[in-house]
Amino acid sequence: MSTLAAGSRSRLRDWFRRHPGRVISALVVVLLAAGVTIWYVADGDIEYRTQNRTIDGAPAPGEPARLDTTLYLPETASRANPAPAVLVAHGFGGSKESVADTAGELAGQGYVVLTWSARGFGRSTGLIHLNHPDYEIADARRLVDWLAQHPHVARDAAGDPKVAVTGASYGGALALSLAGRDPRIDAVVPQVTWHDLANAFLPESTGAGPEQGVFKRMWAGLFFTTASGFPLGLGFGSASTAPEALPAASGNPACGRFAPDVCQAYLETGTTGRPGKGTVALLRASSPAGVLERITAPTLLVQGLADSLFPLSEADANARGITNAPVRVAWFSGGHDGQPSAADEDRVKYLSLRWLNHYLRGIGDPPGASFTYSRATGVDVNTYGLATTGFVADRYPGLDGDSRTAVHVRGRPQRVANPPDGTPAAISTLPGLGGFSSVVSGTSLDLPGQHARFLSEPLPERVDVVGAPRLSVRAAAPDGEAVLFVKLYDLDRSGKLTLPNGLVAPVRLTNLPANIADAKPVPVTLPTVVHRFEAGHRLLVVVATSDQAYATPPEPVVHTVALGDSPVTLPRVAAAPLAGPVAVLRWVLAGLVAALGFGIVAAVLFGRWRHRRQDRSVVAEYADVPLVVRGLRKEYADGFVAVSKVDFTVRRGQVVGLLGPNGAGKTTALRTLLGLIQPTAGDALVFGHRLTPGAPVLSRLGALVEGPGFLPHLSGVDNLRLFWRATGRPWADARFEEVLEIAGLGRSVHRKVRTYSHGMKQRLAIAQAMLGMPELLVLDEPTDGLDPPQIAEMRRVLRDYADEQRAVLVSSHLLAEVEQTCSHVVVVHRGELVAAGPVADIVGDSPTVLFDVTDPDRAERALHELGGVASVGRDGAQLVVDLNGTPRAEAVAALVGAGVGVHRVVPRRRLEDAFLSLVSDGTVGSDR
Repeated sequence: MSTLAAGSRSRLRDWFRRHPGRVISALVVVLLAAGVTIWYVADGDIEYRTQNRTIDGAPAPGEPARLDTTLYLPETASRANPAPAVLVAHGFGGSKESVADTAGELAGQGYVVLTWSARGFGRSTGLIHLNHPDYEIADARRLVDWLAQHPHVARDAAGDPKVAVTGASYGGALALSLAGRDPRIDAVVPQVTWHDLANAFLPESTGAGPEQGVFKRMWAGLFFTTASGFPLGLGFGSASTAPEALPAASGNPACGRFAPDVCQAYLETGTTGRPGKGTVALLRASSPAGVLERITAPTLLVQGLADSLFPLSEADANARGITNAPVRVAWFSGGHDGQPSAADEDRVKYLSLRWLNHYLRGIGDPPGASFTYSRATGVDVNTYGLATTGFVADRYPGLDGDSRTAVHVRGRPQRVANPPDGTPAAISTLPGLGGFSSVVSGTSLDLPGQHARFLSEPLPERVDVVGAPRLSVRAAAPDGEAVLFVKLYDLDRSGKLTLPNGLVAPVRLTNLPANIADAKPVPVTLPTVVHRFEAGHRLLVVVATSDQAYATPPEPVVHTVALGDSPVTLPRVAAAPLAGPVAVLRWVLAGLVAALGFGIVAAVLFGRWRHRRQDRSVVAEYADVPLVVRGLRKEYADGFVAVSKVDFTVRRGQVVGLLGPNGAGKTTALRTLLGLIQPTAGDALVFGHRLTPGAPVLSRLGALVEGPGFLPHLSGVDNLRLFWRATGRPWADARFEEVLEIAGLGRSVHRKVRTYSHGMKQRLAIAQAMLGMPELLVLDEPTDGLDPPQIAEMRRVLRDYADEQRAVLVSSHLLAEVEQTCSHVVVVHRGELVAAGPVADIVGDSPTVLFDVTDPDRAERALHELGGVASVGRDGAQLVVDLNGTPRAEAVAALVGAGVGVHRVVPRRRLEDAFLSLVSDGTVGSDR
């Protein structure tokens, strides 16, 4: 339900009646916009079904593996009309569930899709070998064999399916390695992945190789931790579902489910900070680097700008290594250190689908070998996330760009200290923390005494850097060796420093002289970035001795560092702004929406004028009170009074039940306090604010009123994402994982809503109301359609929700549930408040007593013989007795004397009794 639309309806109705011509014009615009949107959304929205099965992995020596797979079959694929297939590989620590969204999107485009949990992950057996050709890659080849036999999969030849492979991170490396070892692959779309795993974990910015590299300690630790089930894999459109817990399988608690040789390589390098020859060989065996020349499948390489694990240089090395197939390179925001912008997600999906459509189906012109990249331009006003602009060049220029701009950076030689055992250390980025890491990357922390600074003059003109800047450094060390971290900052006119994407260049220098005067310049390639240095800004080069993400020498020592004689060179690329079909569509729709806005602007002017006249100030005494309802009255035009006068307060920590018979005014009161309809008198204050449609304070409130409403052709998770995006609030504020857990829909959240039962829709609606964990939650009949276990769970959820200093207002007809859930109740009848307060106060003292006895029949006879007892009734195996003034002790004595055992004696008055006594006049209102 749209709060803004519902709240404006009553004000617009009269204007529509007076201006029918404008209404007709506006409707034409709406229908045109809807037609374009429906065309775009419906194209590719093919129904599909899924089949889960276990497939034998490759017969690896001493380690059989069973692979847990899911096949996505579009309804358009059949024996008579087979479809091309796509293998979708998951990221490290994930499982087939992690890529369910991507698989569903491709199946919706008519592709047969196969996902699987790699050996060692999810429900698949076996150990993790890091995409070794004898294990994970051999497994993937078995899956290609299986697709070749499937009757719904198109084939190039017998045993050769028409198939592409895609994946991100771990899955991207598998895609490249599989294409290099299996000529049956027809197209490849790897994302944010590696070229040489040894070089990725032990980078050396002077080109000396991993043997002299600097160990990425934090990333390696996170990688190893994922063997216990923490996902690192990234992918545009991938599900956020966490993988299943991974049981230990290696027999070594230090290794989790890693193969022994991989485990030993990590333990060795993690202990010494230096790799052995065996470790380098093992990591390179798990890398695409050795098979790139054998790839004949057209390859679209997508790499992230915010990625300290697999930076852009990894994609560059892959692009240079693939010499026998068409290659296109795309750089976009996001990566292992940050989320992509919404625009980049759309662009990557478009490029990927265009690539697959052409090379698997022959649809469209050849995508070509152009180079696409994105540059951050600010904040998206719709999502409050990163805003980016896409650019395209005719060809991929590599890391050196089309041209280079030289900037002289100066500074005297400086002494810097290496801290003992790398503590304390500078912080440039926080590996694996996504968007938070991106925030930190703009404010890198360099520690005093541990870094040297070299500064340029203000830039005379703007420089758009696209590629890897280069410079040279000199260093002297008493022991002949130093590990340094070189960074290039953007220093603006106000003194603010920005380290693009938090990226640093680690350098291990050997054979150094003791005197800086004898040091020779060493060329250093800085991290590849896409960044605009504005005119008047300065370049700041920092050379540090420590970084939190890397392993450094444990011995405390003092080095001397200086820059070489050559300037810093900044690569540039000649490119034009990119406008893909999605962007064009958005501009068209924006124009249509603008036209519609002009058609109805007169309708809202009067409403805005009225709002400006209203007092919008905060009532200070209620600024921290979730809800205050004062003198609320709603009278309709026909004279019917739905709500006469209602006053109540909902405070933090309370679960308040709103009770009343049908027609008592409950729903009208709820709609009024939410701003969906305007009261005739009185008001509702949410944290001291008077509610009006679109009021900012509504962001602190979540509601479910008059049942759920969802787009049936979308999945549950997509409906939730669409709803949150419409709020314009940052994605990080949604607390999505927590809300999905509360909803309890499991894998059903990925199904289309049209397949949901009423109870499932109700749970999805409750999750939608809880998105962002608002401080006030208003729910109308939240347990409608839920089964008893789900009702009991919802009871717990609401109590826990209020315990965290939030508040809940619940309207319900289930008085027993209200009594067990709510701390307070508000009772309305015939539009008026008849009672409000704690449940215990409303229930009050009991006129009847419940006797729990061993022999109900004998007890009933004994109580009848006791003078003064007014009535005796049964409640199951218990007796409900109106003692009518007879002392309880006397009744108990009579029962004991008759040989009846008494287990307990408790007052019996339920909320239902109190409620019926409060509304006992027998009148029933209308349905309003």
